Formats: sequence, structure tokens, C-alpha cells
Amino acid sequence: MAGVWRVGVTAVAGRMGRALVQAIVAHPELQLVAAIGRSGAAYLGEDVGRLAGVQALGLPVTADLVGALADLDVLIEFGPVEAALAHVAACVAVVKPVVVGTTGFSENQRAELENASRHIPLVLAPNMSVGVNVLLAFLPAITAVLGEGYDVEIVEAHHRHKMDAPSGTALALGRAVATGRGQRLEEVQCLDRNGIPGPRMAGSIGFATLRGADVVGEHTVWMAGTGERLELTHRGSSRLNFAEGALRAASWLRGRAPGLYDMQDVLGLKDLTALQ
Repeated sequence: MAGVWRVGVTAVAGRMGRALVQAIVAHPELQLVAAIGRSGAAYLGEDVGRLAGVQALGLPVTADLVGALADLDVLIEFGPVEAALAHVAACVAVVKPVVVGTTGFSENQRAELENASRHIPLVLAPNMSVGVNVLLAFLPAITAVLGEGYDVEIVEAHHRHKMDAPSGTALALGRAVATGRGQRLEEVQCLDRNGIPGPRMAGSIGFATLRGADVVGEHTVWMAGTGERLELTHRGSSRLNFAEGALRAASWLRGRAPGLYDMQDVLGLKDLTALQ
């Protein structure tokens, strides 16, 4: 790759923001040139390196994304939904590519992102982990072979501060299962079993959500057939795993045409699964 790719990171005081700063500092081809924080936050003006627990970088945290956009080549966004949409709109205005790892978008909000991708290259992924995306790529083939005779439940666990449930990754896994079965997730998902819901609906895809302490992220696809059960599990032990995936996506965007991409594109997994 020719030249250094200049990166901006939003929500730098958050868990993922700090992990991204740590990963960029260790990356030989990326340079952190913009550190964006929440307007009015007490940490504004602090050195982002110190904030992330690494050496001082001489780069203060600012709330002025618009002013910072001129100096960067790509933005990495992991902030709250409303902030993420505003930041993507700012990138569209100056034609800057963006990687979005935020989850919890509604259908209308996702449509906003799809519209933005007509003007800029945009990677949107509920999970930047390489391992998770390998699972997403091959899960449709697995569930197609198993068929609807196997009951599928998706169990996910995250830290106590996570805002959305089920997680974006859990829903993506559910869509992968549904794709393998020729279903639409929205028609077969079961998100609530409170009260007396009755027997399990054949062909449904159930979700269970756990929240506690500092769990980084765990997902299990539980496939139960008569006399056997297959479980596929991914456990994230450090946010640096997700940060490395996001940096891989940011580097991959260099020179890309406008469009809506995901980590399957970044990792070349669509080419592999096409051979199945």
C-alpha cells in the first residue's frame, strides 16, 4: 500500500474507541489524525493517546468532526446510532469513506445508510471480527444441509452497558440461518417467550440475550436435531480483535467505488462461499 492512510475515529472515549486508538498506534500503514468525542464531554482537549492508555500522541480530542474531515482519508464510526447517522452525513458532504460498526439501526435508519453509500464507499458490519464473519459466511450452507428439522436458537452475551438487544451480530447470525433455509428472519424470529407462549413453532429461530459485567461478546448458534445437537460458538476475549477487523476494513476502502460493503466483502468471503 502506497503512503500512509489517515484515519479518524469517533467515540474515542468509549471501549471500542480506545481499542481502535491502541490498534492504530501499532499499525505501520495507518495514522490517527482525528479523534472525535462527544460535545460537552469533560475529556475534550485531552491527548487521545493518554485517554486510550498509550503514549501521548500530540492529538487532542475534539467534538468538531466537520473541521477534522479535511485532514483524514477514512472515518471509523462506533458511536451511538443518532451520532453515527450525523457523522455519515458529514462524510457524504465531503465524499469521505467510512467504516460503521454501530449496531441497533432501524430499517429506516439503515435505508439512510444505503442512500449514503450511493455517494461514498461505506462498510457496514455488525461485527468486525474475522472469526464471526467466517461463521456468517458458512452458516447458510450448514443450516441448508441440516434443514428445518433442526431447531435453531441463538444465544448472545455482552457487557452490562450494551444498549441494544439482541445484538446486531446475533441478528446477523439469524439472517444467515434464515438464508440457508430460504426464509426471511422477520417472519420466523422469536424474540420473546414470556408468559405461556406454547410449544416451539416449527422452523422458528429463537434468540436469548444475556447481559453482565465486562463480557466483550459471545455468540452461540445452537442447532438441535433428534438425538444430537451442533453448537457453533465465537467468544471475543478482547476488543482489539474487533478493532483489528475495523482497521482491515478501513484499509480495504482505499480506492473503492461508492457502495454499501460488509466484512464479507473486505475478507473476500463472498468469493469463497460462491464456490460451495
